[in-house]
Amino acid sequence: MNKTQAIQEIVSATGGRPVVFTTGYACRIAQHIADRPGHFYMTGSIRLAASVGTGVALATGAPTVVVDGDGSLLMNPVGLVSAGAIPDLRLIHVALDDGAYASTGGQAVPSDRTDLAAWARASGYATVLRAEDPDTLRVMLCDALAHCAAPVFLHCALTARDAAVPPRVRGDLGDHQRRFSRHLATSAPHA
Repeated sequence: MNKTQAIQEIVSATGGRPVVFTTGYACRIAQHIADRPGHFYMTGSIRLAASVGTGVALATGAPTVVVDGDGSLLMNPVGLVSAGAIPDLRLIHVALDDGAYASTGGQAVPSDRTDLAAWARASGYATVLRAEDPDTLRVMLCDALAHCAAPVFLHCALTARDAAVPPRVRGDLGDHQRRFSRHLATSAPHA
């Protein structure tokens, strides 16, 4: 599975639910696939997706999906610790692990030497899963969305090369934030 395939499955499964996409290629790919009011693009804020997603989940009570990168996650482990410390947090934290800081030049990320799943488990995540193909990701994500009552960590192993990456996020970032806030204010929590 590559990053585009993983994000396609996430976008398909989440519908109108809130999704926080980490900075870099993840938000660019997501906007290209489907630019939705419930998508929050972390443009220029690497390592903060889990923190923002935790805040969204707390404020709305709705299952909230965070699409994080392995490098972003390793740069700010407090996001895992904070989310894991809230036993009834309706957060699904998807870590896209390709072993590289892809959008900044492809520098290696030491995710191959760090057991991200064990880290999430030790931080208090109630459920820790691993997906290596799009079908497994879709099934796990749909099940997590349907039954999310505590933090879920879904580690996605990305081993296939990605397609060409779309251009940077279009539109004014402030407008994206305001659109996302309006969406949260007018959307009832999903069961």
